[in-house]
Amino acid sequence: MKLNTLQDLLVEELQDIYDAENQILKALPKMAKAASAPQLQQAFEQHLEQSRVHVTRLDQVFQQLGTKSKGKSCKAMQGLITEGEEMIKEKADPAVRDAGLIAAAQRVEHYEMAAYGCARTYARQLGQPQVASLLQQTLDEEGMTDKKLTQLAESLINLEAERAA
Repeated sequence: MKLNTLQDLLVEELQDIYDAENQILKALPKMAKAASAPQLQQAFEQHLEQSRVHVTRLDQVFQQLGTKSKGKSCKAMQGLITEGEEMIKEKADPAVRDAGLIAAAQRVEHYEMAAYGCARTYARQLGQPQVASLLQQTLDEEGMTDKKLTQLAESLINLEAERAA
């Protein structure tokens, strides 16, 4: 695909996000299974449900833009997920692994927030307020997930990891 217009760039960004979300759908169950703290398992399971909604919302965005829902290989997400998988395989104290899983998950969240924020801005610029609104809704949810992970890390997981000997 040639990127001759901002519209082209928006579609390209959405295809990247679509693939990223679908990769996340495969990775989150593994992360939930690897987490030892029930609160962290629950957070990953909740984000899995949320990610399913994000894919559905992206389908709506593609439909509004008159474009087919499809992904374009998101190499950045592949790398972030690989790092998370490496953490899962680590021979680490469970609490320390949980802290590492949160760090890996937050890197994913920050990537998603950057991608959704850019796409939302392009949609606004292109006079697509409904698309921008859908993307903003997902951006807000990604931000809430990031905050939840931070709170979980600061109030429980990192304290447990610090005590690990």
